Amino acid sequence: MAPRTWILTGSPENLAATRAHGLKLIGLKEGRHGMARQITVGDRIVFYVTGFKAFAGAVRVTGELFEDRAKVWPGKPGKAEGGRDLYPWRFATAPEIVLDESDWVPAEELAPALDHTAKWPPEHWTLAFQGQIRAVSEHDAALLMERMGAMVAAT
Repeated sequence: MAPRTWILTGSPENLAATRAHGLKLIGLKEGRHGMARQITVGDRIVFYVTGFKAFAGAVRVTGELFEDRAKVWPGKPGKAEGGRDLYPWRFATAPEIVLDESDWVPAEELAPALDHTAKWPPEHWTLAFQGQIRAVSEHDAALLMERMGAMVAAT
């Protein structure tokens, strides 16, 4: 099976925590165990940052799924410590494309061309990025990597 590309939706704070760990670890929420089991070594994960509505980079999955409940990510702001999701379904990863915040690719620019967003009315494209993770088509993967790669080349 060919490697797949996934879009991981997360807060700027969670991305900062991932970057602080060298982009070498990704965690999925408790309720995403079924999705986590579908991710395999070689798959790509593209970061979609909430609030900014932008793509911030990509990593490759380098290790098998494992469970760990040590706190790494801050989770959703405003939740009591006991209620925070520890993102227990984890993968080792390696950076593929790392963009500075000023180079993040605005999702709104790509939304009309993405297969994934076609499921929603154009004015509600942001609904395509609710939920933590989703697989995207090869077309979408190529477009995302092309645009993020262009930002790397421009710097």
